[in-house]
Amino acid sequence: MAYQILLELGFSHCAAMGAALLMLIENALITQSRLMLLESVLIFFNLLAVLSYLKFSNSQKHRPFSLSWWFWLMLTGVACSCAVGVKYMGIFTYLLVLAVASVHAWHLIGDQTLSNVCVLCHLLARAAALLVIPTLMYLLFFYVHLILVYRSGPHDQIMSSAFQASLEGGLARITQGQPLEVAYGSQVTLKNVFGKPVPCWLHSHQSTYPMIYENGRGSSHQQQVTCYPFKDVNNWWIVKDPGRHQLVVNNPPRPVRHGDVVQLVHGMTTRFLNTHDVAAPLSPHSQEVSCYVDYNISMPSQNLWRLDIVNRESDTEVWKTILSEVRLVHVNTSAVLKLSGAHLPDWGFQQLEVVGEKLSRGYHESMVWNVEEHRYGKSQEQKERELELHSPAQMDVSRNLSFMARFLELQWRMLTAKSDDSEHKYSSSPLDWVTLDTSIAYWLHPRTSAQIHLLGNIVIWASASLAMVVYVLLFFWYLLRRRRSICDIPEDSWLRWVLAGALCAGGWAVNYLPFFMMEKTLFLYHYLPALTFQILLLPVVLQHVSDHLCRSQLLRSLFSALVVAWYSCACHVFNMLRPLTYGDKSLSPSELKALRWKDSWDILIRKH
Repeated sequence: MAYQILLELGFSHCAAMGAALLMLIENALITQSRLMLLESVLIFFNLLAVLSYLKFSNSQKHRPFSLSWWFWLMLTGVACSCAVGVKYMGIFTYLLVLAVASVHAWHLIGDQTLSNVCVLCHLLARAAALLVIPTLMYLLFFYVHLILVYRSGPHDQIMSSAFQASLEGGLARITQGQPLEVAYGSQVTLKNVFGKPVPCWLHSHQSTYPMIYENGRGSSHQQQVTCYPFKDVNNWWIVKDPGRHQLVVNNPPRPVRHGDVVQLVHGMTTRFLNTHDVAAPLSPHSQEVSCYVDYNISMPSQNLWRLDIVNRESDTEVWKTILSEVRLVHVNTSAVLKLSGAHLPDWGFQQLEVVGEKLSRGYHESMVWNVEEHRYGKSQEQKERELELHSPAQMDVSRNLSFMARFLELQWRMLTAKSDDSEHKYSSSPLDWVTLDTSIAYWLHPRTSAQIHLLGNIVIWASASLAMVVYVLLFFWYLLRRRRSICDIPEDSWLRWVLAGALCAGGWAVNYLPFFMMEKTLFLYHYLPALTFQILLLPVVLQHVSDHLCRSQLLRSLFSALVVAWYSCACHVFNMLRPLTYGDKSLSPSELKALRWKDSWDILIRKH
């Protein structure tokens, strides 16, 4: 495809062949493709999208609305959707293609030789192929995915309770048949919607806050309330009507609605969820949340909470199991029950801190909770109720999320999910990639020193970066000269130069620069999509120098000889790094040390 892209851009067969050969001897690209990792598939669809659009654009000049014209236009949209479907990074190339297509469409609108109807047909065709088809295909990918992957798995806890309940097994098995509407007397577990740093449930236990914290501050010495990342009987709470003493559900049940004032009673200790004007243990600007213990001192209980259903459709909305996302607002202080995310010390068993946060500090998803497990309480006596809390509920109400609800939640979780904050041995920064100051050890033979590393061909990487600098300097030089009405190169060469830069230099920029803004663990392989566009730019710059900057035949011959020598060096480096690319040869410690051209390259040497 590299060969075809250069031809479609209007460059010579020699330049196109050079681009293809550079791809073939780039060690990092070979390693990534041989191990069938996602970047190689992403690169394929990125290049296919660019090639398809160039073929479509060239068909536009000769045979608009022909069969080949439609084929390449549709294939561009399909390739873009596939690129985004492989990894979200594919959206960068998709946006680049859309930008180039938008510029071409703008010029098309100004073409006076075309009728209004013809221009409208062109615009509709492009909108359908480059916007509608990619969107529909992307939806189709996940529609098929959600049909095929319908069972619960080990990592589905990052999803909402509603999403988990829509999967077969796992939470769906636990919650199947639960009552839908939460009523006074309901026994519930409350899961924090934010789910970070880990999914957890509102929890309490017999232990109390220490009288004095490590920093010298005092506490209320009330019963601890935390967020616990495991299912536990101490996660159960009873929704109580403040005007009644009973802890069972009436017949018929009285549902709890948005705006109702409730009390939450901890199921195993029968103490009320409480907050007051005492600083939280780890978040001193927030209120401590506890289960109230009456010490016969001047600290009355403050255990009334107003229910605020965040995703309600009306002000009389009923509190629903799994579906309703609620905030619990303290009546006395207007503080909202919130997960702070901080881990308590050993006295809190490393569980997560729960605080009361003032409403004036704004809304955050960590303030939102949903009922995950739910049953109607039947036992007023504590001993019977404890047995009831240990037993599963069995009632028959089903609930399923729509495809679009699951699709949107899945996209949001993929966008916001963060990997472990701990530094990975082979992680690196974007600045390390350009200079190849990092590597990744993929495989080591269990007995010999044969190994596979992600290492780039340093000649190609350095040359590609130099070509980028040369292109940018020449582009702005020509632009300034053209502003002074001095045309150094013919108009068709200038247009070809600009389009090549937009796709190749632009492709490098959009696939590289966004990583500087990403808060995630990054690796060298993230640079490979950008590198492929840089490699495409390299023969473009070489041909341009030969054709337009080498004024005499002697200079052209000398330049061609230098290019051949340079390419021979690239082949030599490829051959030297070949054992680390294919892992098919065991090298001695001295040979491995000879290949460690940079101290930052982590080539593994066995100590025998």
